[in-house]
Amino acid sequence: MEILRRRVDISRGRASAAIMRSIAGLTKTCLVASLAVAFSMSPTSAGDTPVQTQVSKDQVRKLVETWKHYYAKADSLRDRRNAFEDMMEATPEPTRVQIRPVDADGVDAQLIWPARLHHPIGKRAILYIHGGGFYGGSLRTHRAIAGALAKAASADVLLIDYRLAPDNPYPAQIDDALTAYRWLLGSGYEASNVVVVGESVGGNLAIEATLRQMRVKGPLPAAVVAMSPVTDLAATGASLTANASTDPLIDAAQLDLMRKAYLGARSPTDPMVSPLYGDMTGFPPLLVQVGSGEALLDDTLRLAEKARKVGVDVETEIWPGMIHQWQLFPFWLDDARQSNQRVAEYAIKHFADKPRP
Repeated sequence: MEILRRRVDISRGRASAAIMRSIAGLTKTCLVASLAVAFSMSPTSAGDTPVQTQVSKDQVRKLVETWKHYYAKADSLRDRRNAFEDMMEATPEPTRVQIRPVDADGVDAQLIWPARLHHPIGKRAILYIHGGGFYGGSLRTHRAIAGALAKAASADVLLIDYRLAPDNPYPAQIDDALTAYRWLLGSGYEASNVVVVGESVGGNLAIEATLRQMRVKGPLPAAVVAMSPVTDLAATGASLTANASTDPLIDAAQLDLMRKAYLGARSPTDPMVSPLYGDMTGFPPLLVQVGSGEALLDDTLRLAEKARKVGVDVETEIWPGMIHQWQLFPFWLDDARQSNQRVAEYAIKHFADKPRP
């Protein structure tokens, strides 16, 4: 944990609203330095000033180069979907895990658990909802992070292959996520032992599916983790412009493409699709992770501030120098391995039944 403390400032969800608003308005040239000043003023910050090491910078640079290589000619949604699949096909498969295909009440999925453990049905589970702009991503693209979380949290991970836009627009994705969550409950997992995790649009779906479960007064997960979440499909965050040059993985144009494919004519400020505009009152404990170099930095910070104002137990992590969806690449980035470990620790903290040492 000491390495992690040196690499990232964890606000633990108690930074003031004024600080959060000031962060949201920073320009990209002074962002990391100002983060250090802002959070050092908080008595609850986790210690050292966040500094990105040169090794970390080099690893991110190589990731960006790889990303640009695969996406060089990917303009359409179909091209981008294929580019993502091709890039992730070249990455390592998870090791020391067992994988079983499952039909989660009509949702294709894989149940992944640590090979060293007996399959603990009815104990701990993480529902993992992948990113990919609502139109991309698959079991293959996200099996590495799912396997990493299974091992680190000593839990089963249900990785779902939800229906994709534009063939299946809203609300197919949220329907599938909620169906999978309820399948876990029907399969013997207690809600108090289920944590819902998602990255990018998967973070959006994790929050929205939980909000829908709240509306019907159903049993809620023990906690939710949103990594680099897309919370505002109206794309009003200032960081979309401020961090445009530092984050090649997503920008305003790509948000526009995915929004049209996912929503059609539906308003992007509808709280049923953009959690930033929803009522978070009564939401389960929430961990949000975001990189200081992300175009969607404001999506995370504004959501965290809004949730905190209505009493949600929010922990906010800002990782210096990280770009959108860095958590997907634990085989390339030290920061991804460490952020995945943080997610697992957060899940363990909220499971009613803790794993044995």
